[in-house]
Amino acid sequence: PGERAREAALDAFVPAVLAIAPEATGGPIAVRGSARTILSAFAQAGAWAVLSIAILLWLTLRRFADVLRTLVPLLVSAVLTLELCVVFGIALNFANVIALPLLLGIGVAFKIYYVIAWREGKTGLLQSSLTHAVLFSAATTATAFGSLWLSNHAGTASMGKLLALSLVCTLAGAVFFQPILMGRPRQSR
Repeated sequence: PGERAREAALDAFVPAVLAIAPEATGGPIAVRGSARTILSAFAQAGAWAVLSIAILLWLTLRRFADVLRTLVPLLVSAVLTLELCVVFGIALNFANVIALPLLLGIGVAFKIYYVIAWREGKTGLLQSSLTHAVLFSAATTATAFGSLWLSNHAGTASMGKLLALSLVCTLAGAVFFQPILMGRPRQSR
């Protein structure tokens, strides 16, 4: 049977066992308990990351529209990452999914630089030294993620692969989508 069939069997088996023997332990029960813990931690980390980032953006930018100009490309990058996971056959698992909230912080850093430059009236952002700095920053981060991807440990390698893909999507969102979303610089209007 395939992975989904095994998961469905576990989903039926564990509650059936616990209904008969509530104190039961063992591999399937431990796996399901660990899965709940990891998914809960992922949801909490993601929610706290988004909330913290939104608060920091508000304190920095002081304009709701500019906070959205920073967050929307980040969320688009996250959706693109998940879509490309499907295209490239990268399965989300308990080793790699917890790393996704990390990319929110990195991604927002790239994007806030563009919003601040835009607010100052800068034009030609794609050809600017800002884009070069963002690209080099991404390259150094990609080097670290690449080293995880090369790990002999399957979970660590999976995390590195997902982080690298997420970084590429985040960078694309910052360099290509962000300037389009912002439009002409505020001071030149």
